[in-house]
Amino acid sequence: MAEIGVIGGSGFYSFLSGARPVEVETPYGLPSEPPLVGEVNGREVAFIPRHGADHRFPPHRVNYRANLWALRHLGVRQVLGPCAVGSLRASLTPGTMLVPDQYVDRTWGREHTVYDEAPVVHVSPADPYCAVGRSTVLAVGKDVVADGTMVVINGPRFSTRAESQWYAAQGWSVVGMTGAPEASIARELALCYTSIAVVTDHDAGVAVGEGVTQEEVFAVFERSIGRLKDLLTEAIGQLPKPEADCTCRHALDGMDL
Repeated sequence: MAEIGVIGGSGFYSFLSGARPVEVETPYGLPSEPPLVGEVNGREVAFIPRHGADHRFPPHRVNYRANLWALRHLGVRQVLGPCAVGSLRASLTPGTMLVPDQYVDRTWGREHTVYDEAPVVHVSPADPYCAVGRSTVLAVGKDVVADGTMVVINGPRFSTRAESQWYAAQGWSVVGMTGAPEASIARELALCYTSIAVVTDHDAGVAVGEGVTQEEVFAVFERSIGRLKDLLTEAIGQLPKPEADCTCRHALDGMDL
């Protein structure tokens, strides 16, 4: 039913107009919302608001497994995952869009795999994001930062100044709450996954920051939604067709599943 999936983050609760909801049951429970399927730039797209349409799921309660399984069930092979992040660098100002090439997972208590039972499955997230998806977004995006590491914290609280300063000292670029295990579960399902991080604030440890508030995050993300939708629309039109090959599709090659 769909070629491309979009999982929207905080403040991004709608993307498709005139779309139809498709009820999907998964082995992991219900997705955040029934996927909405419609057309964007000539492509069939399925959209799920990560936190639910009414933002009822905090980051540590999002059913990442069900969301991604539902998209794959609908035929999706390319997933775009926009998310709100805090900046760990003074140069990454609010409103900046960044396409990370690495992440560091500091979450706990979440369901991190779709392979809870035998056989044991180990996939490699050494390069956790789809090279084809990243290059497509960067080719169509104007002033989009081309790389960076996103550290993913458990939330829902923001970082202390000491934590933020530690993250920055490691050379990491931005901090978010939903990038993991979303990316690694996508890899387990042999899906191509590309994150688009929208900077909403300077994190607490940045010299120019005074500490972040939820109101600030939502306000900046709201102002960025128009640009984000334009970027997603352009990228969707340029992503490869479902039959195109990609290394992400071979994540499970050689495994006896």
